[in-house]
Amino acid sequence: MAYVGALKDGSPYAPRLLENKLKFLPYVREAVAFGDGRDTVCALIDIEMAATSRWADKQSISYTGYADLASRDEVYELIADFIATVNAQLASEPALAQSQIHRFVILNKELSADDGVLTRTGKLRREVIAARYRALVDAMYDGRTDVRFEAGGGEEAAPTEVKIRDAKVVAPAQTRRAA
Repeated sequence: MAYVGALKDGSPYAPRLLENKLKFLPYVREAVAFGDGRDTVCALIDIEMAATSRWADKQSISYTGYADLASRDEVYELIADFIATVNAQLASEPALAQSQIHRFVILNKELSADDGVLTRTGKLRREVIAARYRALVDAMYDGRTDVRFEAGGGEEAAPTEVKIRDAKVVAPAQTRRAA
C-alpha cells in the first residue's frame, strides 16, 4: 500500500484509501480526506444526489434540493453510521488504526469539474479543494460544530450554515500474540 503522508504522530495516512472506502457507500459520490501533518483525519463528503434522494423519499424526508438534503440531520446520521463502519475496519488494521476519520462535513454543493475542483475525467484536484474549502477544513480542526460557508459558483451564491459532525472512532484492535 502506498502511503501518501503521515499524521503528526508519524502514523501512516493514505487519503485515497480512505476516500475509496467512503465512496463504497452508494450515498457518497466523492470524499476528500485531510490529515497529512495533522493530529487526526477529517473528511469532506459530497453526497450522491440520486441515491440519497431515493433513500430520503423512502424515509418520508422532505427536501427542496441538494443543499437542503445535504443539511438534513437524517442524512448526517446515515453518513455517520457508515463512517463508523469504515473506522471499525481501519481499527482492525494496525497500520491504519490511527487514520480513522474523526470529523466530517457534508458539502452543501456538489463537487464539479465546472468549478475546477475535479478534472474533466472526475479526479479530485486536491490543492484546489484544500484552498476552496479551507474554511470548512479549518473549522473541523478547530472543533466547531458549524460554519458559515459560501460554496461559490455563481453570483447568487450566499453563505450558508454547514454542519460539522464528530465521527465514531473505534479503539484499535489489540494485536493477537501466538501462544
